[in-house]
Amino acid sequence: MKKIVLVYNPVSGKAKFKRSLDNIIGKLQRRGCMVIPYRTTPENKDLAEFIRQAEPEGVIAAGGDGTVHEVVNLVMHEGFDVPVGIIGSGTSNDFATYLRLDTKEYFDRIAQGKVMEVDLGKVGDEYFINVASAGMVTSIAHEVDTKLKNTFGKLAYYVQGLKTLPQFKALDVTIRTEDEEIREKVFLFLIVNSSVVASFKNAAKLASVQDGKLDLLLVKQCNIAELMTLTAELLAGKDVTGRKEVIYRQAANFEVSCDTELVSDLDGELGPKLPLKIETIPKALKLFY
Repeated sequence: MKKIVLVYNPVSGKAKFKRSLDNIIGKLQRRGCMVIPYRTTPENKDLAEFIRQAEPEGVIAAGGDGTVHEVVNLVMHEGFDVPVGIIGSGTSNDFATYLRLDTKEYFDRIAQGKVMEVDLGKVGDEYFINVASAGMVTSIAHEVDTKLKNTFGKLAYYVQGLKTLPQFKALDVTIRTEDEEIREKVFLFLIVNSSVVASFKNAAKLASVQDGKLDLLLVKQCNIAELMTLTAELLAGKDVTGRKEVIYRQAANFEVSCDTELVSDLDGELGPKLPLKIETIPKALKLFY
């Protein structure tokens, strides 16, 4: 019988997951899995020891991108040699959406132990599985009240975005890769592992989680009409990498600096201040797939 630790966030995705917990445990048990639930808290100080004592054959993160981010970092820092599964139940479930991990067959694959090795990004000592970003747009996510997000979901981000639109200003950013240096006034930069970012399903058309590279998207300074058109095309799932407002590159390593004090965002969680050194760690994580 496969022993699985299920790390779940009870307030993610409008707090709906609590009502799904019994159903998920039932699906895993019927497939021969012994499920050991761990209910997350703001600190999760004992999570590493909980997993260590449980000695599981896999850890499943059930929640939004922030929950996945925390579980991935814990597994990497603690050196747990176990696959990670993802059950997306948050406001945003970008990585799970990209890999289509929301099917009934996913539980079969977990029980069968089917895994793939995926790349991770790394900034200092912290890993990210999907995106590192900074700029005027990314600050919106951290200004959205938790209660508002849990009540209105993605709509809360759009409401906050419209409120702050008149305050947008471009930032002087320098980005270096192994091949070039880019200096540009930008509203936003994204360095991504998958093609799904902030629920935009085709943000980086060439992105792959197994190519040993990360993908850069720079949104250059533009007028409000151009920015709204770009956002509309992203929402529609269109490829925007060829637009004049966007710079798109692939590289294994990036160095990012800005003349303004700027805090980064890693998988939707607050990251370190710029400057950043970002590297790809190829095939760093075993993922139930």
